Amino acid sequence: MSMETPLRKVRGMGSAHTGASHFIYQRVTAAALVPLTLWFAVSVIGLVGVGEVDAMMFLSLPMHAILMGLFVLTLLYHLALGLQEVIIDYVPHQIFKFLLIFAVYGFAVIAAFFCLFALASIAIA
Repeated sequence: MSMETPLRKVRGMGSAHTGASHFIYQRVTAAALVPLTLWFAVSVIGLVGVGEVDAMMFLSLPMHAILMGLFVLTLLYHLALGLQEVIIDYVPHQIFKFLLIFAVYGFAVIAAFFCLFALASIAIA
């Protein structure tokens, strides 16, 4: 006679032991986005009414370029983590889950590349 429940006897359906790290990454990126979003909002408000040249001069300063890069990377990673959770929770078919998660992370990587490339071209020029 076994003390295990029938649910415990099911093979391959146990915990994957990855939920805690995913949860921590979401919270860390959310916490990092608070000051970065405040900096971004203050910067955008400060740039209202200035010309394109002044905005590019603002982003060419190393501190602002680094903060903008961190903001973009953190925001895209947080977005990908959140959408991954939504997909995992609400998409019923495994192949669709895989394709959607691949598309989300692909979009995040491509968007990060183009944003950082544009930022680097502004900062270097």
